[in-house]
Amino acid sequence: MSALSEAVRARVGLLAVRFPTKRAALLPALWAVQETEGWISGEALAEVAAILDVAPADAEGVASFYFLFARRPTGRRVIDVCDNVVCGASGGARLLADLCARLGIAPGETTADGRFTVRRQECIAACHQAPAVQVDLEYRGPVASADALLAELGE
Repeated sequence: MSALSEAVRARVGLLAVRFPTKRAALLPALWAVQETEGWISGEALAEVAAILDVAPADAEGVASFYFLFARRPTGRRVIDVCDNVVCGASGGARLLADLCARLGIAPGETTADGRFTVRRQECIAACHQAPAVQVDLEYRGPVASADALLAELGE
């Protein structure tokens, strides 16, 4: 049985011919899987690698390098908290700790109801908004508190 839907297989196939090399289609192909499934399973990754004629280890290297690719199921809302020097000095570590405490999870975990995943990120390139987070890839900052952020998100 295929790990990818026919629609995703077709999309990856189209990407394979759109780029100068099949390997060049790897990033958009992985995005196609994640957009559809919400994450990239090992089986889906192997299938994309096969379609694009890329070594599975190369596909794994790309998927694991970029933190925006989820390698396990995530919550409906994903909160990435910047923990870089600037955000850390501006309260990022406290924000991460408070978010996790409020939601009853540790960094990298998902709430039992599947609503939120909170992840620590080294840098999200938003030093000017420190402490900054990304919620579902949308920048927010400076974030005043975990309570304020969760209130914005309807929690």
